[in-house]
Amino acid sequence: MTVEVSDVPEAKRYEARVDGETKVAGIAEYIRTTELIAFVHTEVEPECEGKGVGSALARTALDEARGANLRVLATCPFFAGWIGRHPEYRDLLYQSRSKVSD
Repeated sequence: MTVEVSDVPEAKRYEARVDGETKVAGIAEYIRTTELIAFVHTEVEPECEGKGVGSALARTALDEARGANLRVLATCPFFAGWIGRHPEYRDLLYQSRSKVSD
């Protein structure tokens, strides 16, 4: 099975398709600024779960974030968990620069 992932900026999401199909097998929605990309929702079609679609979405999106020198805010539980299991991507995580405290 081949998973192809593409960024669809006008829809603010990455889309995954399996084996050249036109039907979208999974999505990763994001909010992007000039310095940051926040992954807010990931969804994989039930028939494609457990087949690497979510991992392909995460890996492609994070590799592109690295290439664009973007920090990553993983508000989506899937992305947060995936990064937790793949330490080679932890350096992308956004760290607040604020020194303000109560």
